[in-house]
Amino acid sequence: MTAAQTQTPGAPPVPPLGDDVAEPSKWHLAWQRVITGNGLVSFLAVLAAVIVGSIMIAFTDPEVQAAAGYFFQRPGDTFSAIWQAVSGAYVALFQGSVYNFRADGFLVGIRPLTETLKFATPLIAAGLGVGLAFRAGLFNIGGQGQMLMAAAAAGWVATSMDLPFPLHMALAIIAGIVAGALWAGIAGLLKARTGAHEVIVTIMLNHVAFYLLAWMLATQGVLQAPGSNNPKTAPMAESAVLPQLLGPSYKLHVGFILALVAVGFTWWLLERSSLGFRFRAVGENPAAAKVAGISVGRMYFLVMVIAGALVGLAGVSQVLGTETNGFSGGIDAGIGFDAITVALLGRSTPLGILGAGILFGAFKAGGFAMQASQQVPVEIILVVQSLIVLFIAAPPLVRAMFGIPQPGKPTRRQRRAAKKEVSA
Repeated sequence: MTAAQTQTPGAPPVPPLGDDVAEPSKWHLAWQRVITGNGLVSFLAVLAAVIVGSIMIAFTDPEVQAAAGYFFQRPGDTFSAIWQAVSGAYVALFQGSVYNFRADGFLVGIRPLTETLKFATPLIAAGLGVGLAFRAGLFNIGGQGQMLMAAAAAGWVATSMDLPFPLHMALAIIAGIVAGALWAGIAGLLKARTGAHEVIVTIMLNHVAFYLLAWMLATQGVLQAPGSNNPKTAPMAESAVLPQLLGPSYKLHVGFILALVAVGFTWWLLERSSLGFRFRAVGENPAAAKVAGISVGRMYFLVMVIAGALVGLAGVSQVLGTETNGFSGGIDAGIGFDAITVALLGRSTPLGILGAGILFGAFKAGGFAMQASQQVPVEIILVVQSLIVLFIAAPPLVRAMFGIPQPGKPTRRQRRAAKKEVSA
């Protein structure tokens, strides 16, 4: 019996499968999965943002502007100036974030990569906290407040206690993680008990944390350095500082190892644990999860506590690893909000967030080199980061820009073949 004989009345015509029609190969199926997957969209979003950033670099370059004044007389000069501006900027970005091939020796040339990993450390930890909440259907934008409270707790332990090295460092780390977890737990508890929207609650908690930390930094006996009127803490005790991974010549510290451990823990939690399964079930469909016997409110509270702990690790790495000479109210450095971008770019998966965190760490490290050597405004990097978010938020736009088929929709070739079958 043929497909045409078994076709349901009123259904669209089914093309007959003859012997001359070959089934798709495994390589073709694998390629289809690649071009319809989220990973490709993220890569193309970054590529599109870099292309738009290149255009902005060219338009803001003085030499390109000068050459454009006589474009119709010598157009080659304009294109040459554009190439010099764009290529010089991205070469400087590479040299400032990955490897400086003009340095004297490998050990000096690899220093930019360690700077990238240093900048990426808090972004990875905070991105994990935001991404974990995303997987449970919550929008955690309280990273700033959670980081500030974690920094305050870890900084208080590091400056006010006198303990031996391993114990002092461990206690400061635990204090920061617990503070971040408790601060995020407030939003989770309100969401679970009263249904309060986590976006509103976390925004308000960010403001509360900011001004609470400002009060701590301006009050003697809390966080303000003894004998000082400046809103800044005393230097962290040596026994509480995270050790350097590669020696004093580099600024990369043990916080990066802790961030990698957090990536592994988050992956295990989401992919291998029953608690992570319940998180994902609630994120997919809270009503169905409730019918299946899962306490949705309890999951909301627990996921926010764990997310806050991960963001708290970002605050700890800043206080005990990067800003060891004392910190002020700007200790978060915008990381709490950058973590949202990292989580979006990483598609809320631990390994994706790891890669996105390193990419944004490279932007931060290389942006200063671009500004110093090529006089490229550092705001260009911020524009590129913002465009990444824009393109990530609009996958159909990215697919249309690069001619990638939309998932679930037939390709142009398939539509033409279907029209031929219908007409036949």
